[in-house]
Amino acid sequence: MEHAPPDGRIGLIAGNGQLPLLFARAARARGLEVVAVAHKGETNPALASEVGSLTWVRVGQVNRIQKAFVAAGVKQAAMAGGIGRVKALSEARPDLGAVRIISRLRSFRDDALLRAVAADFESRGITIIAPTDFLGEVLCPEGHLAGPELSPTQQQDVALGREVAALLGQADVGQTVVVHQGHVLALEAVEGTDEAIRRGGKLGGAGAVVVKRCKPQQDLRFDLPAAGPRTLEVMKEVGARVLALEAGRTVLLDAPELFANARAAGITLVGVR
Repeated sequence: MEHAPPDGRIGLIAGNGQLPLLFARAARARGLEVVAVAHKGETNPALASEVGSLTWVRVGQVNRIQKAFVAAGVKQAAMAGGIGRVKALSEARPDLGAVRIISRLRSFRDDALLRAVAADFESRGITIIAPTDFLGEVLCPEGHLAGPELSPTQQQDVALGREVAALLGQADVGQTVVVHQGHVLALEAVEGTDEAIRRGGKLGGAGAVVVKRCKPQQDLRFDLPAAGPRTLEVMKEVGARVLALEAGRTVLLDAPELFANARAAGITLVGVR
C-alpha cells in the first residue's frame, strides 16, 4: 500500500546501486518533491539530477541526515540502496546520532541495527517507509521468466538453495546461496552477492545455481534482495546457469535488460513464491 505524504515531500536515504534513482523517479512521477541524502563513495552522483535537493554525508552520520530532513520539513522517508559492508566497516564516520543508536543495541546484526535507526528517526518525527511502497512494479514476478526451462536436477538445487538461504537469513548473515548438483558451494556473508557467486563458481565449475531470498524475519523497509544485469555478468564469468529469486520480495533492476541478457546468455531466470 502506497504512503502519500500530505505535504507532497518525501525523504530519500540513498545507498549504492540503481534503486535510489528508481525510487526518485517513481516519487517524482507521483508529483512528490524528493529530498535526498546520499553517502560519499556509495551513491551514484547521477541522483542529483533526479531529486529536488541532495545532501552528501559519510556512512554513520545520522545526525546530519536527520538535520537535513528536519530543515526541509520531511515527515516520511525511505532507505533505498545498500551500503557496502566492507566499506562500512573501514570508512564509517559515526557521529553522535550513530553513537546514540549503537549505545541502545543488544545486537549488531543488520536487522537490529536498521530497526534501531528507523526507531530513532521516528522519535524525531520522520517515519521510515518501504521503498517498494512506490516501486511495486520492480518486484520479481512468479514463474519462469527467461532462459531454458529448469531441469529436474536444477529444480532440486533451487529447492536446496532456498532451504539453506532461509537458515542463512534466519541467522541474519546473507541472502544468497550457490548450489551445484546437490552441493552447497558458497554462502553470502560480508563480501556480498557478486563475490559469493564468484567463489561458488570457482569451487563447483560451470552449471551453478544461484538462489536469493529474503530473510524469514525480513523487514520490508530495509535491504530487500536485488538482482540486475550486473548479477548476470558475474554469473557468466563463472558459468552459472540458473538465477532463482524470491517472487514478490526481490527487486529487479533494469528488468527488460535483465530478461534480454538472460535469454541471450542461456541463463534461466525464475521467480519462486
